[in-house]
Amino acid sequence: MADDYVRRTAITRLEITDEQRDLLEDTISEWKRGCQIATDMAWKKCNAKSDVQPLAYDDVREQTDLGSQHAILATHQAAQAITGCIERRSKGKKVSKPTFTAPTVKYDTRTMMLFEDDTVSLSTTESRVRCQLALPDADDGYQRQYLDSDTWNVTESTLTARDGDYFLHIGFRRHKNDAERNTAEDGTVLGVDLGIENLAVTSTAYFFCGRELTHNLREFEKVRGGLQQIGTRSAHRTLEQSSGRELRYVRDVLHRASNAIVNEALRYECDVIAFEDLTDIRDCTGASWGHKWAFRTLYEQVEYKAEAMGVSVEQVGSAYTSKRCAECGFTADENRPARNDFHCVKCESKANADYNAAKNIGIRYVRRGQQSSRRTGNSQLALKSGTATPSGGFTAHLDGFEAEFMDKPHPPRANPSG
Repeated sequence: MADDYVRRTAITRLEITDEQRDLLEDTISEWKRGCQIATDMAWKKCNAKSDVQPLAYDDVREQTDLGSQHAILATHQAAQAITGCIERRSKGKKVSKPTFTAPTVKYDTRTMMLFEDDTVSLSTTESRVRCQLALPDADDGYQRQYLDSDTWNVTESTLTARDGDYFLHIGFRRHKNDAERNTAEDGTVLGVDLGIENLAVTSTAYFFCGRELTHNLREFEKVRGGLQQIGTRSAHRTLEQSSGRELRYVRDVLHRASNAIVNEALRYECDVIAFEDLTDIRDCTGASWGHKWAFRTLYEQVEYKAEAMGVSVEQVGSAYTSKRCAECGFTADENRPARNDFHCVKCESKANADYNAAKNIGIRYVRRGQQSSRRTGNSQLALKSGTATPSGGFTAHLDGFEAEFMDKPHPPRANPSG
């Protein structure tokens, strides 16, 4: 059954005392250990999420300091990781047993409570801690539309530690309205590809360059590594200052990129913005941890900005989007003669590789509508020169839009490939 909820994430730093920091750090450590215990027990034994909790819960409780609800959540996290591996293996990908090293811990409505004074109560391994949310000074910060709303309800959230700070990714959800169940699902789709050379490319041929971001992330990584090796108190202070500059810089880049993507969707009157599934994006792009975090943050920024404008944001499977020809559907490794170039060996169409992938991502969402009993299959892909359907239908934009060679109409194929 399709998800009947709209989901959003609001991110905020926590203001904490040294005592609270120690408790949260210990909770994260025990959480990682609990997830690993459950995974070790269930690996190659459980094929369904529902099997992991009854198998591993007692051991997680006995071998860690996690409370009962956090022990349950740890088994759920292990189950999610294992079933993800099973799914990737079914697609022919090599998988290994998951390991939990990320400094995070999950919270739900039983282990976390938000208060009207902008504080949050979090369960730890010993007792609850109540922390202040470090929200933007402006009352119109994007978090407010969820925190102050009677429509949005808190759901599963994630606490993350980064460079000495703690960030709470608060999950919210609300029921979809009729327009979101129907109209938006059958509307115009903007495909978006994320990458290293180009941070984002849309199916309407908008390019947001990623070279400067990539260069600066590498430079920040070098500085961070050097300071961590020195290990003095002075180096630690410098590391904190450098990390703050890095975070502000990256967030500014992502803010501009997310605005550009949403503006492109509005310009072409799109109802949906489609991204590739972010789960495997590191494998597909060779992205560093910093890039993977940037991709996730960019997606979340587009999500809340687009939703405020009535545009929904979705993810689709990423398999073969970089090797499939958006013109004829032929898929082959040989279609990528170079990192940035796409040249179909069958129909001889040429394009920027990221642009070709963006169109494939968008058309994959459109095709999904043709297979859904809840949608009429009338979605169309937004291109620079017009809109296209999987069967080869093409409608040119009104005068004022510049046509381009790669968006030419072409005759429908008898058996369109996936």
